[in-house]
Amino acid sequence: MSTAHFSADWLQQREPFDAAARSSAAGPLHLDAFVEAVRPEPGRPWRVVDLACGMGANLRWLAPRLGGEQQWLVVDHDADLLRRWPAHFQQPTRALERPLRWTAVGCDVSVVRQQTDLMTGLEALPWAAADVVTASALLDLVGLPWLQRLAGAAAQHRTPLLMALNVDGRHIWSLQDPADAKVGRLFARHQARDKGMGRALGAAAIPALQSTLQALGYRVHTAVSDWYLDGRTDPGALQLQRALIAGMASAAMEQDRRCIDQVMGWRKRRWALADQTVLRVGHLDLCALPS
Repeated sequence: MSTAHFSADWLQQREPFDAAARSSAAGPLHLDAFVEAVRPEPGRPWRVVDLACGMGANLRWLAPRLGGEQQWLVVDHDADLLRRWPAHFQQPTRALERPLRWTAVGCDVSVVRQQTDLMTGLEALPWAAADVVTASALLDLVGLPWLQRLAGAAAQHRTPLLMALNVDGRHIWSLQDPADAKVGRLFARHQARDKGMGRALGAAAIPALQSTLQALGYRVHTAVSDWYLDGRTDPGALQLQRALIAGMASAAMEQDRRCIDQVMGWRKRRWALADQTVLRVGHLDLCALPS
């Protein structure tokens, strides 16, 4: 069972930067061509399965780009996040069993929420019925056996995949600190801990999925979808940059208690520099079509 939990505040805080990163990646990813290749026949709604859906940022970004009538099955192990969907979609509170409806320019979406443990319930999802299975900010949290199960389930039913915002390990600071590399290495080692879905792949996730899918006959495209957090001009970016600094420091200290003083010094300096710093956080998007 997955033990990764993300607060509603964190998911809301990152959403505009996720959206900007995905929009910049859409061209290099050939997203328009992917959408046309998987588009259902006229008269039938899209059928989309969203893995580890959180509070719906993936749907809000992708559904308008698909367009038309859509049916989404959104799954997450965190029932509390699923219960937040109605308010986040500006709708009256509804039990998980009741579908939601969301409309935006050019699209009309019916949403079914389902609490699912993706460690045990992955293959039971409606792969054969889906036009696309998608996820955002998921794959770096999982292990290689789970990733291979994902690819195997997709290949069995010839299901297209769209996987966004997977970290690739890069943290590029416009103003450098002598401890950046050390903290970055400790943070990467902490990211690789088992989060309930096997030893996490972290930055290795997209290369591993790409090679696995290609061996199964998929055509795969990847594109850079980096965050750009300009703490000099954007209060939201400054807030998110400082949240990342705190999170990286906490993980680094947990990974090696002998480095607490060094990491605390790094955190203090980085915090003070944040309003003068642009931070680029590396991510990769992937789309895959069966040949």
